[in-house]
Amino acid sequence: MKLLIVDDHQMVRKGLIYFFEAIPEIEIVGEATNGQEAITMYERFLPDVVLMDVDMPVMNGIDATAQLLKRWPNARILIVTSFSDQDYVIPALQAGAAGYQLKDVEPEELVETIKAVHKGESKLHPQVMKHVLSHVSEDTTKKRLATLTEREIDVLKEISTGQSNKEIAETLFISEKTVKTHVSNLLSKLELQDRTQAALFAIQAGVAKPTVL
Repeated sequence: MKLLIVDDHQMVRKGLIYFFEAIPEIEIVGEATNGQEAITMYERFLPDVVLMDVDMPVMNGIDATAQLLKRWPNARILIVTSFSDQDYVIPALQAGAAGYQLKDVEPEELVETIKAVHKGESKLHPQVMKHVLSHVSEDTTKKRLATLTEREIDVLKEISTGQSNKEIAETLFISEKTVKTHVSNLLSKLELQDRTQAALFAIQAGVAKPTVL
């Protein structure tokens, strides 16, 4: 397996090279100090896996990942960095990185991650997973909210205050029967079972009225 190491810190690169020299199935074909060099080195050596740092001069790892995959769609890129916050994690994965590991990972686990990425699997450090799950949850919420009509959102807001159908009807100047229809429709669209879940969804989606607090 041919490996390209991309990191602007020489000590990190040399440390990784020293460790991987003891792994028979891994061959270091090149090392780069920034994203721009990574693209040049990739074109020259066509490595199986790229170990990519994030914060680098000239071109960062996220931009380099996006450009590499644009030119070589089958490139396998594993982010290896000290940054675990979502401002780095989500953009890196959106750029197409196949994995995300932190530099404090055990060497043996890093090798296993590289092998997994080489096989076409996605591998994420446990600290990174929470950001991914949170992001997916936010995306799902936004998509579900987008299925509602403006009037259904109005009703959802009123539900979040604990109002009954009769009270909602009076507030929105519509019939109680119409409110029941809107409630039924929004519960179906949002895949919710009852008004309590609808109220919680309204809070999560950021549309709940302040009075719910």
